[in-house]
Amino acid sequence: MRLDAVFPAVRRALTEGSRGGLGVLQFSVQRDHVHLIVEAVDVRTLSRGLQGLAIRIAKRVNRVLGRHGRVWDDRFHARTLRAPREVRNALVYVLHNWRKHVPGARGLDERSSGRWFEGWQTPVRTIAGRRPVASPRTWLAAVGWRRFGLIHPDEGPAPYPRH
Repeated sequence: MRLDAVFPAVRRALTEGSRGGLGVLQFSVQRDHVHLIVEAVDVRTLSRGLQGLAIRIAKRVNRVLGRHGRVWDDRFHARTLRAPREVRNALVYVLHNWRKHVPGARGLDERSSGRWFEGWQTPVRTIAGRRPVASPRTWLAAVGWRRFGLIHPDEGPAPYPRH
């Protein structure tokens, strides 16, 4: 997939994905997958909201690429975050996921919601215009994770385990 060509369309779809009890809090768009941190009022809202979001993204990607058919190989994988440290670790993983795919990468991923994230240790230049992410509504996502420290722009996710 030509990521530079499709990213604006994916970002617009993610911006529209926060509705009806589902909030897209953070995202990272990779060549063949998307990482999200979302809040939902219940399991049904999560499932239906992510189904709708996947359809919206697929339609936009296909339109940009002038094609039709499947975009996603499989369904989403969900993991409930229950503790402040889990949320912080997930934020680092999502916002800096590109470092797993681009060795030596530093700074912020231009294809993530990092420019709109409000938990960096150091000031970050933001992008003007409508924020593509929702503001967190839960204590855990808004405040709780900060107990373990703000995130440094050069902090990275844990490396892949060696076998």
